[in-house]
Amino acid sequence: MTTNVLFLCTHNSARSVLGEAMLNHFASRAGRDVRAYSAGSAPGAHIHPMTLEVLARAGVPTTGLRSKSWDEFSRPGAPRMRIVITVCDRVAEKPCPSWSGSPVRLHWGYRDPCIVAGDQEACRQAFDLTRQAMGLRLLELLQLPLKSMDDAALRLALARLMEIQ
Repeated sequence: MTTNVLFLCTHNSARSVLGEAMLNHFASRAGRDVRAYSAGSAPGAHIHPMTLEVLARAGVPTTGLRSKSWDEFSRPGAPRMRIVITVCDRVAEKPCPSWSGSPVRLHWGYRDPCIVAGDQEACRQAFDLTRQAMGLRLLELLQLPLKSMDDAALRLALARLMEIQ
């Protein structure tokens, strides 16, 4: 059975989309049965252009990515999540919808690269640093024996990944 992972952020335009795209890319390359999704509590109209740029520069496919509401994943027929990861502090503090299957939920906080002050290069660097930090954790996540872990072991292992800088 596929391990589904949902990344949540407020606007679903940067950090959560980075998580979705990178985890799907890494899982595909590693031959792992993991499928990532992303959503927002108040999704924007589009994905931040710098998100798409840094993913493309890193060789991560961006086809099919879109900003969407977390409500899509609480409806009947939605994919059943095993893991729900909030990546921004504001969403981590909000009550989330009910997810079928009672997924393991945790918070991996990242600074919002969308609000970095400075020129285009400073913005690009902020997005790249976020992509790199998330990428390291996601590669480690794929090393876990996800199918054989019970929820308590999975929660502990994912919490340990938060310590990776």
